Amino acid sequence: MSTNHTLLSTTALACAVAFAPVAFAQEAEWESFDVYNFDSGDAVEETIAPTASATEKWSLCAVVPHMKDGYWISVDYGLVAEAKRLGVELTILQAGGYDQLSRQVSQFDDCIASGADAVLIAPISEAGLADKIAATAETDVVQIGFVNPIQSAPVNSKIFVDYATKGLQTGKFLVDHLGEEGGGAVALPGPQGSGWAESYMSGFEEGVADSPVEILERKFGPAGVAESLGLVEDALQTHPDLKAIWGGAPAAEAAVGAVEEAGYDDVTIVASYENQTMVDSLKNGQVSAFATEFPVMQGRIAVSLAVAVLQGEEVPQHLGVIPQMVTTENVEDIDLTTVLAPVGFRPEFSVD
Repeated sequence: MSTNHTLLSTTALACAVAFAPVAFAQEAEWESFDVYNFDSGDAVEETIAPTASATEKWSLCAVVPHMKDGYWISVDYGLVAEAKRLGVELTILQAGGYDQLSRQVSQFDDCIASGADAVLIAPISEAGLADKIAATAETDVVQIGFVNPIQSAPVNSKIFVDYATKGLQTGKFLVDHLGEEGGGAVALPGPQGSGWAESYMSGFEEGVADSPVEILERKFGPAGVAESLGLVEDALQTHPDLKAIWGGAPAAEAAVGAVEEAGYDDVTIVASYENQTMVDSLKNGQVSAFATEFPVMQGRIAVSLAVAVLQGEEVPQHLGVIPQMVTTENVEDIDLTTVLAPVGFRPEFSVD
């Protein structure tokens, strides 16, 4: 691989991202970010830098599953911030939920019909979009996968996290946190059939295997706080002696209120991914930990990759986010500008 393209240097770096609690404006340039490069077949730690500039006003179109929670709003912020920094056009289409695959397929068609130079794809289901992606690969339209996994469909480049690794991390944290006494845990990984929820679940199962932590029940469900609340309430009624609730950020957010309402003071809540409520709940002790996959940076990098490919620059084909556990001990040290949209940011759906 070339050592002089903008988006990637081939010098292996330390695993940890360099954190600095400094806010940045939407148009500000990010300097570097540590990732895994899987192009060799192995996970090689390397650093990426942003595409320096756009040679023309490229037209980008992004499709995402929804904008229901702080996680996807943070992805939106990253997309918008990078498009503004580079001075390119961007349209963002959200399907409305993980049960809206047919709408996302239609939105993908809308991106192509609009004449977009590049389509950024966070799929509800890779299988559901595979034929569209394959057909578009025969054209000049650049395709970048981001956030949600695209394992085999032919995109120009992609970046996402290994969800099983995050499940494993959070599972091991819970085992250590509960100690020798252990206890029963209810798992709420997310929407069944999404792929990522199943990966989170398998990693979590591995993380708690052969430990005093027992998975009492696995409850798949929609990725929303309101939808998760019923699952949490059912779990508390069915398993009154449970010691932990583990799941996605919306489920953990629902659990915070439900546990308090039910009068529990000894239930540990751990989230497999993040939103603003997870950060706030971590700081006030209602949540014990979450694993981050840096959604702001995934949005930024997806746009940067698209522009680099359009300009004929060499880029990696498969990048992976290096996940990190965020706990009460290190939350103040994390550069949250790489994780969450600024407080007060409202979703934006177009950049002219």
